[in-house]
Amino acid sequence: MAMLEIKNLQIEFGSGARAARAVDGVSLSLEAGKTLCLVGESGSGKSVTALSIARLVPSPPARYVGGEILLEGRDVLKMSSRELRDIRGGLVSYVFQEPGASLNPVFRIGAQIKESLKYHRPAAANDAEVIRLLKLVGISEVIAFVVVLDIALHCSAAR
Repeated sequence: MAMLEIKNLQIEFGSGARAARAVDGVSLSLEAGKTLCLVGESGSGKSVTALSIARLVPSPPARYVGGEILLEGRDVLKMSSRELRDIRGGLVSYVFQEPGASLNPVFRIGAQIKESLKYHRPAAANDAEVIRLLKLVGISEVIAFVVVLDIALHCSAAR
């Protein structure tokens, strides 16, 4: 079974005669551990399709007028707000093109990682996991230790 399957997805912006079809009949399937690239011209619906996987395209102004988005067999278009919160940032995550939207340079990276862990994986919201994640992306142990030390100092200063 595919981890992600989109069947005949159709999304419009606006309504009535003024409705613009942004996504028209997109279908795709993605197996776990595989990579899929959406390629197309500017304005062809790549971003709207990708954001729809976690139902991040606001409705309104968008309208999901047809199709299914099956994530591990569950239809995202029929999920409650709580179910959507559970999949966002955990099962479905995005790395946006705008680097300023990813991490806030005013706050320490370790604290931002730990905050995300507290929300999505509370049992793993600890310094060891922050270090493990930093190592996973090539940040050395010494730097990772300093980041965790910064977290500890920042937390104690906030008290």
